[in-house]
Amino acid sequence: MNLSLAKDLSVYQLVMGVQAPPKPLSLSPATLLSLVRAQIDLLIEQQIAATLWVKLPPEKIWQSELARYQSSVGASSLIYTCQIEERGQEGAGEDKGEGEVNASLSSSSPHHVSVYLPPDSQLRRENFLMVLSPQFCSLILAHRPLKKRKNQTSGKVNTNKTQPLLIINTFEGRVLQQVLLGIQQAIAPESSPIPADFICPTAPQAALINQLFAKQLLRQDEINRQIISVRTTKLQQHNQELYNKEQLKDEYLKNVCQELRTPLTHMKTALSLLNSPNLKPPQRQRYLQMLNTQCDHQNSLITGLLELVQLERNLEGTTLESVRLSDIVPGVVSTYQPVAQEKGIMLAYTVPTELPSVWCVSGGLRQIVINLLHNSLKFTPNGGQVWVRARTQGDYVQLEFRDTGIGIGENEIPKIFDRFYRVRTAATEDYGGAGLGLTIVQQLLLRCGGSISVKSKLYEGSTFTVQLASVDNIPKAIATENEL
Repeated sequence: MNLSLAKDLSVYQLVMGVQAPPKPLSLSPATLLSLVRAQIDLLIEQQIAATLWVKLPPEKIWQSELARYQSSVGASSLIYTCQIEERGQEGAGEDKGEGEVNASLSSSSPHHVSVYLPPDSQLRRENFLMVLSPQFCSLILAHRPLKKRKNQTSGKVNTNKTQPLLIINTFEGRVLQQVLLGIQQAIAPESSPIPADFICPTAPQAALINQLFAKQLLRQDEINRQIISVRTTKLQQHNQELYNKEQLKDEYLKNVCQELRTPLTHMKTALSLLNSPNLKPPQRQRYLQMLNTQCDHQNSLITGLLELVQLERNLEGTTLESVRLSDIVPGVVSTYQPVAQEKGIMLAYTVPTELPSVWCVSGGLRQIVINLLHNSLKFTPNGGQVWVRARTQGDYVQLEFRDTGIGIGENEIPKIFDRFYRVRTAATEDYGGAGLGLTIVQQLLLRCGGSISVKSKLYEGSTFTVQLASVDNIPKAIATENEL
């Protein structure tokens, strides 16, 4: 059986309309849940068959209390469940969550009535549980006030994002009778009438109230322990994250110091050897070259560190821009052609001009191409080959960097994007670098919704594949972020 309201209704206004109304308290939803559970506990323990008027959140944690009561008391109870009738919804406008629970209630007992409310009903901001029986009557009511509107004169707005939850818990017969009368007057005339001869007891039995208060304390303590447990777990996770970050920072500083110390040691050695009186010109030239190389190495390390720090500090505030690969890749490749020619490396690219534009951090695409191309050339021996190719792949544009370099061990591939991680190689050549290039690439791609993957085999080469969202298929998350 279903009912509907002929006019709008607010239980909170009905309660506050009586003479000397009960004072609402600002409490948490957890406290509201403990009050509801305690009352259900009392009704089940005392096997009180009552008529319940209910509007509770559709979440399972709330609705399960009704099912618990109905399964215990059975057909001797009658439950009126109020729910908002959404516009354009089939099935009498049932909310998905409430509909599932109401279906289970109806299947277990015919004594369950759905009361459909108008979509703009004032009860949207209210939840309540009203118990009506000759032995025990009560009302638990929660009301969330409307947010304060902007002051037209001062321009100030309410800064509290969450309005307080005002909760009333009363056993006064006059208050309950006023609410019941208001509901009876709001029911549509064509609906089944509610018995009008029920009179709420003036006050409940003292023994029942004592039992109820004891159960409320137990339920509140149970919920408090659950909340503390959740908060403790979150705090432990947060502390572990902080500890991991601190460990990473220590490792980071250790690596930085080691990286800075190595070129300084080489430079100091070269300078001491340059002071030798018996130094021949070829040796002098070799030591001068060592100084130059180590200075470049240290400069590269310091530049990479500053670049990463600035990137991490400013990345969230950077905007995305539409950019064409054909406007970026050829210029970067031509810049590196002299390096490739010096090592005898065949460097080529294929970037069709008809490829759609992609979204990337402002200036980020050039940085991505430079870092990946630089790595390919650095780790490819003399006489090798490096290819750069772009193509569409579903909703993305794919940019591939393939080389015939020294490759990466399978166990090292998951680590190459870590800060300061440098690929270990048995080769005697020192490839230098600070191990920051791939970290920077990954950070830039994460910001613009892109991704990077790696396929590699030792001594056979590597393929780095970058995927960027095309402007015609920008991910929803990025689109929303840009609108904001």
